[in-house]
Amino acid sequence: MKSKTDELILKHKKGGLRDMIRSIGDNPEREGLQETPDRIICSWNELYAGYNQNPADLFTTFSSDGYDQIVLLKDVELYSMCEHHILPFYGKVHVAYVPDKKVIGISKLARLVDIYARRLQIQERIGEQVTNDLMQYLKPQGAACIIEATHMCMRMRGVSKQNSTMVTSSVKGVFMTDVSAKQELFNLLR
Repeated sequence: MKSKTDELILKHKKGGLRDMIRSIGDNPEREGLQETPDRIICSWNELYAGYNQNPADLFTTFSSDGYDQIVLLKDVELYSMCEHHILPFYGKVHVAYVPDKKVIGISKLARLVDIYARRLQIQERIGEQVTNDLMQYLKPQGAACIIEATHMCMRMRGVSKQNSTMVTSSVKGVFMTDVSAKQELFNLLR
């Protein structure tokens, strides 16, 4: 059951979205747009779900049983919203770490990416947030996050470059200090 405060916030959001529709030149009362504010609010609950999640909650760890080689999850789907234009960017993420004493369930790596992707973002920050959390909560020998993404703000507007892909990397620990570990990681990504 919604409180009075929740109802007022929802009414304010809907009013703001109707104003937005007016500001772009359309009529929020026409048939196709009457329910649009409700649909937008519903989609925001999914698109920005990362704000309601705490990454620390993911880190249930298990003994590595001596395993001390690279753990790599490749090709994790990424969907996020650019904080500059509130337009989508999407692509794939590769997350890796070298365990010290603990490992984490592999699905948690994908969930960690989603927590940060489901916020207003820049690509560079997502990689840093993922590797920082891995280093803080898992305490591996090293962590890496490589992101390849297409930005609709580059395709739909501005420079209109239809085939552009942005690649970013965030590397910590042995992936930063040990050339052979970094080379092994990038060989696995080929």
